[in-house]
Amino acid sequence: MAEPKIDLKNLKAGGFIKERGKDLFTVRLRVPGGRMSVDRLSKIAAVAQKYGKGYVHLSVRQSIELININFADFDAVVAELGEEQQKVASCGARVRVPTACGGCEYNPNGLVGTQKSALEVDQKLFGTATGHHKFKVGFAGCPFDCPKSATNDVGFQGAVWPKLDSDGCISCGLCAKSCAEGALSMGADNKPVFDAAKCIYCGDCIKVCPTGAWSAEKKGYTVRIGGKWGRRPLVGTLYATFVPEERVVDFIAAVLGWYQEKAEGAGRVRLGDIIIREGWQSLLERLRSEFPEYVVQETIAPQVIQSQLPLPGQQA
Repeated sequence: MAEPKIDLKNLKAGGFIKERGKDLFTVRLRVPGGRMSVDRLSKIAAVAQKYGKGYVHLSVRQSIELININFADFDAVVAELGEEQQKVASCGARVRVPTACGGCEYNPNGLVGTQKSALEVDQKLFGTATGHHKFKVGFAGCPFDCPKSATNDVGFQGAVWPKLDSDGCISCGLCAKSCAEGALSMGADNKPVFDAAKCIYCGDCIKVCPTGAWSAEKKGYTVRIGGKWGRRPLVGTLYATFVPEERVVDFIAAVLGWYQEKAEGAGRVRLGDIIIREGWQSLLERLRSEFPEYVVQETIAPQVIQSQLPLPGQQA
């Protein structure tokens, strides 16, 4: 029997993850945005039944993983999946497959096309070597933030800035009633009063307005940077607002470039830790030079989550 013609480097950089059993691997599949056709899903099921354990694992980052795949079957698995139809994902110090919610296609809360953004990032940046550590990107379509975008290295959250045409307002008060954040109230003239400091860019006022008096003055992504999970979790913090969908790839590339430069010689270290070491001002200034109309004036460092209880006698 011929030896399998597999590039062993792919076992480290690709989506072939060693299991406990001898010669057994988990094969992580590439599913940008968590969406795939039923035909692809059927093919994956057939391959899992033929070469694997008879079941698959749905990872927390929306990928499908084939379990108990023998090293000798790698070529056959890849061939039957069809490399052009269902690619294997990557691991290691690379840009990972982006995650995303359904966006605005069918979700009534969605504000932006997260699926389109995820596919574009996957096509243009997936697998890019960082030189340091993994680099995760996530897209949420609205402030409900189901994908938990702030736990990514770069997390995007759909946002809209409302504008009122006072002449078109019929003083129905629906906008104020729908605003869960208290950013809208009805004034003495029975017209909405907008408190911008309380607005979270959800656009609910626009959705309920029966006359179209409320409209979107700006729409795009709120961007938080520096998040991660794991043993020492961080929550990413605000760096930009209303970044247009068409600038997403450029924005990520700019962050990635700063990370690669500042982490030189630091070894295996995530973006958030480099921000804490270098100071948030450094990254903010770099981004402001390329995206001046979207970058905020100031921010804070990624926030550390203390996930361990202190030992007796130790201060928390």
